[in-house]
Amino acid sequence: KKKRRKVDRCQHLGEDLLLHLKSLELEGYTKSEFLALSTVKEAGKDLTYLVVVLVGFGVFQELFSSSSPSKVYSKAFNKARLHPEVIGVFGEPNKCFGETSRRGRRQQVSHVEYMKDGLKHMRLKFYIEGEEPGHQGTVHTESKENPETGKCEFRYIFVEVDTYPRRTIVMEDNR
Repeated sequence: KKKRRKVDRCQHLGEDLLLHLKSLELEGYTKSEFLALSTVKEAGKDLTYLVVVLVGFGVFQELFSSSSPSKVYSKAFNKARLHPEVIGVFGEPNKCFGETSRRGRRQQVSHVEYMKDGLKHMRLKFYIEGEEPGHQGTVHTESKENPETGKCEFRYIFVEVDTYPRRTIVMEDNR
């Protein structure tokens, strides 16, 4: 029964294709023109799927790569948030945020990526704020890619406290 259904479906599809070919012939298209049009249509679909896959891959890399700016920011934020000197100056809870945009959101973390000695380096700058107004500072980090593991390791992390006189809290320095 299953083979018979498949044969019936194929015959039905073949009949539909012939009817479609005949309708195109009535419109002035030849069989070869119709095949060329269908080939172009399929190529367009394939290209669309390729673009969707590439965009998805780019989003995946940005969100889940250990060397993406958002991942490095997350690691640096956790280190800054839990550091005893930072807690002493800013109190708990403290929050970190990026540059302020025109819409008032503070999501953009300022970063610069560059290559040095064949390794990927990244400098990151974001802001930290304590529970009380006026307790603010700037966190500066630099990380480089470990050639053996491919993961980013911090070269330094320090906080510049916005007070007078200026104060710097060095959390990590591996230079």
